[in-house]
Amino acid sequence: MPAPLMQTVRRSLLVTSATLASLALTAPMSLAAPPSPSPSAPASPPVPASPSAGASPSAGASPSKSPTATPPAGMSTVGGVRLGQAGTQADLAGGAPVLPKDVTARSWIVADAESGEVLAAHNAHWRLAPASTLKMLFADTVLPRFPGTARHKVTPKDLEGLGPGSSLVGIKENETYSVHDLWLGVFLKSGNDAVRVLSSMNGGVGRTVAEMNEHAEDLQALDTHVVSPDGYDASGQVSSAYDLTLIARSGLQKKDFREYCSTVRAAFPGETKKDKKGKTTRRTFEIQNTNRLLRGDYDISQYPGIAGVKNGNTTNAGATFTGVAERGGRVLLVTVMNPEKSAHNEVYKETAALFDWGFQAAGKVRPVGELVPPKGAVQSGAQPGGKPSKGAGEDSAATGGAGGTGNGSAKPVAGAVTGKGAGGVGIAMAITGGVLVLLAGAAYLVNRRWPLPDLVRRRR
Repeated sequence: MPAPLMQTVRRSLLVTSATLASLALTAPMSLAAPPSPSPSAPASPPVPASPSAGASPSAGASPSKSPTATPPAGMSTVGGVRLGQAGTQADLAGGAPVLPKDVTARSWIVADAESGEVLAAHNAHWRLAPASTLKMLFADTVLPRFPGTARHKVTPKDLEGLGPGSSLVGIKENETYSVHDLWLGVFLKSGNDAVRVLSSMNGGVGRTVAEMNEHAEDLQALDTHVVSPDGYDASGQVSSAYDLTLIARSGLQKKDFREYCSTVRAAFPGETKKDKKGKTTRRTFEIQNTNRLLRGDYDISQYPGIAGVKNGNTTNAGATFTGVAERGGRVLLVTVMNPEKSAHNEVYKETAALFDWGFQAAGKVRPVGELVPPKGAVQSGAQPGGKPSKGAGEDSAATGGAGGTGNGSAKPVAGAVTGKGAGGVGIAMAITGGVLVLLAGAAYLVNRRWPLPDLVRRRR
């Protein structure tokens, strides 16, 4: 089909879909969650969870992980009244599997990434320390600002403010890195040094934090308050399982975000050195993704269909994780915050158990809430990504983003290599098969999916 005609057809489809979505707002929704009161309104009295719903967080847990081990009585009701209630919320219909009994996380959520339906949740709006999962918001906010091919020479000031014990990718002062390199450092090694350099390029940490808070508000991630852009423990810095899921869903609209978050390993630039003869060389070293469901570990296997998103772990937050996976044509998002069990990789094991339940339960449970659209999308019909920089299109690849393609194509190449020396899944989140476009109201127009089995075979 000629390009002009194709563009006309696409515009017509979008207009038609937006119109239908707008009309749908005035029609009754039999499966929707109850109307949500103001986010600041007190939640309704908790509804006791089913005995099969799993144990609630223990009140005797170490206070160093959270200011309190008991969720507040009045949590936000964004996405539905039940999501603001303490305890496990699930509405199991006939034939639905019971929830896993060994999930000990203080907060978790299982949601359909495309429809936005929340299949089950536990203390979904409990405001807890997010650790490095907050880097998803950092990426969703800052990714569109710089093309991946842009280069930056690191100054000492760029690395100021790094907290003691920060996770680092190994950035050196007076060395030059591409933006593509820096984002690999953020996603794979959770490098706070890479976050600081990108924040400096973005006008400084203060400006970046302000923009992240502004973007969180637009996404209706109202439990989230950013103090440090890298997720390092800071007084007053909080998010929730619900918010982190909203943020992940927004980030996954961007092709370069999908690419970075599902890259398993990559070559990262090392330090420039001179040999005895005065010859300058700069070798690379391998970095691997710290997401154990994506990479696997000695006591846990790579989760079938996993394609990101981000993990985190600090003294105050405990272990946190948001993941996305596909099975049987369905894409789910799961967020788990602060498991009570201290076993190695516990956050990944509990996430895997919730993924397994979600894929088995899909179509057999009544949703208990929904992932709401961004505020701006309701008026404009725009997708739920960060505000693009000047000249940027659907994602930052339109301006030479991840991999420096610069062609703005929304179609990822299955199994492609993520830049020089990078490997693994390649173009991240190819399972969604293109861009999920948010229309007025919260309806999604989903393009055809790319075949995940091909990606899994190549990765193996």
